[in-house]
Amino acid sequence: MSTHAVGQPGTLVWRLTPGKPATTQLDGLHDIDEVRRQLAALHPEIIEALHEHGALYIRGLPVRSVDDFAKVRDVLIPSSTPYREKATPRSDYGDGVFSSTDLPPSQSIAMHNENSYTLRFPGLLLFGCLVAPAVGGATPVADCRQVLNSLPPHLVAKMRSVGWQLKRSYSDLVSTDWRTAFSAQGAKDVERYCDDNLIAYEWQPDGNLRTSQLRPGVIRHPFTGAEVWFNHLAFWNEWSLDDELRETLLDEFGPDGLPFNSAFGDGEPLTREDLRAVQAAYEAATVREQWEVGDLLLVDNVLTAHGRDPFRGERKIVVAMGNPVEINDCRPSTRPAATLM
Repeated sequence: MSTHAVGQPGTLVWRLTPGKPATTQLDGLHDIDEVRRQLAALHPEIIEALHEHGALYIRGLPVRSVDDFAKVRDVLIPSSTPYREKATPRSDYGDGVFSSTDLPPSQSIAMHNENSYTLRFPGLLLFGCLVAPAVGGATPVADCRQVLNSLPPHLVAKMRSVGWQLKRSYSDLVSTDWRTAFSAQGAKDVERYCDDNLIAYEWQPDGNLRTSQLRPGVIRHPFTGAEVWFNHLAFWNEWSLDDELRETLLDEFGPDGLPFNSAFGDGEPLTREDLRAVQAAYEAATVREQWEVGDLLLVDNVLTAHGRDPFRGERKIVVAMGNPVEINDCRPSTRPAATLM
């Protein structure tokens, strides 16, 4: 199949190439004020295209700094969303701009919808490339409408019926400690947050924390009504870990002490076969583009999951989150709840 374009005279033209996200080129813009004016004028078209394609690459822009990125972000995502229930290390560059992740370059990051486990999550994500890696390092995206349609019917039916369960064990030794995850000074701050956000919690004798929460795994887009697979079920399941690492963590912390684990909402564990089926559905829906300096990637966080490819060389991809969405505005297949520990 060859590249083709979608658009009308006087509108943006989106190149649709197999294996790549919808992409447009904006040339002839030389400073950020010009970029802001152009994007503001095109904003209705951009949102219409985003609802159709789920993720959009915008190329050819003179975005060279965190400040440039923040100014563009204010046009495309005027309302911000805080990063809540933190799970991965990020650098905070100020003004609501973060590093996409600070995990080691050799690690890939599996497909996920940002904060699918929270009651209020970002509806939009904006990524920007300030330094492009020499090799790899793409931010792949997957259409969650396609993921849902590709999954075995029995898994979809199960998820619609009972949702999914997330259990976390916070520790200073592995993963994220509870103070960092909840941006909390003390235990009372955590308890207040958990009570307000339908999260069961249990303090351990060593002062560490375990939490458990039930969330829907199939929801509908709040504006288009499209039904999507929206969860971290596979991302945080124990079977997604490297076998050696999984055995080491189980030996050290036991099955209830893993940093993350997931199951169906009724407590039924995911099997290896279930995990492979979900991963295959994501893989079939995944497209990617190699970063170039100045690129923007706008992602509808309900319609589209994202990840990260391993890379070599310096890489600086920044991200901002906004347009907050309430889970109960997405016609969830099951209601969120705190679950028994």
